[in-house]
Amino acid sequence: MRKFSIFLLAICALFSAAKANAAPRFKAVAFDYFVLFNANSVIPKVEKEFPGKGVAFTQAWRARQFDYGFLRSITNRQSNFFKVTEEALVYTAEAMKLPLPPDVRARLLDAYLALDPWPDTVDALKKLKAAGVRIITIANFSPLMLRSNADRAGITGLFDELLSTEVNHSYKPEPRAYALGMERLGLKKNEIAFAAFGGWDAFGAKSFGYPTYWVNRFNLPAEQLDLPPDGTSNDMTGLLQFVLGDAPGEDKQ
Repeated sequence: MRKFSIFLLAICALFSAAKANAAPRFKAVAFDYFVLFNANSVIPKVEKEFPGKGVAFTQAWRARQFDYGFLRSITNRQSNFFKVTEEALVYTAEAMKLPLPPDVRARLLDAYLALDPWPDTVDALKKLKAAGVRIITIANFSPLMLRSNADRAGITGLFDELLSTEVNHSYKPEPRAYALGMERLGLKKNEIAFAAFGGWDAFGAKSFGYPTYWVNRFNLPAEQLDLPPDGTSNDMTGLLQFVLGDAPGEDKQ
């Protein structure tokens, strides 16, 4: 009986070691930047300039950012996304009838260069890196926005590339924006997992053909579209399981 128990323990140890050394399901992960950085970290800076209006202003500003991105994409008039962010800021201030002198404009724009990383960002990136997974962004953010935030958070070295769609004058959800990942990594679609922050971005990436995981940070309802992501959760735990193969990409909310 004792020999049998030892045998079972040995088998379990071998199984655990094999699982620990198992190759990740994907060779790379392409992140939207808001999966890694909290878009709402802009709110305190807006609140300081416009007391009592921080949340409403930030939400309207962000919505207009994406509206302008979509409009510029459809009309093939892409622009530096930091400029788009400024255009959206000016519109929002005018719509809410709030003053926007040059110094206030500059301080609010700087907020997008100093976003706070989510609490689980650094640890998740380190685990992916340790597993040999390549890490890039596929983001509408300009190169300045990507680099400034990564440098401030001390995570620049964890990325294989901070890739902005600006390099080919596109915006997500254009197919050619998503195609940048394959081109830069030299990998096939099924070898790259895309991590989306927005439901619309998850739909775009899945439509393109990437295995797609929706990190639904704000616990939003699922988009009523006919192509759901392969998995979803409200933090990085589910994404890590999806990529590293510890568990299927089921809903972890």
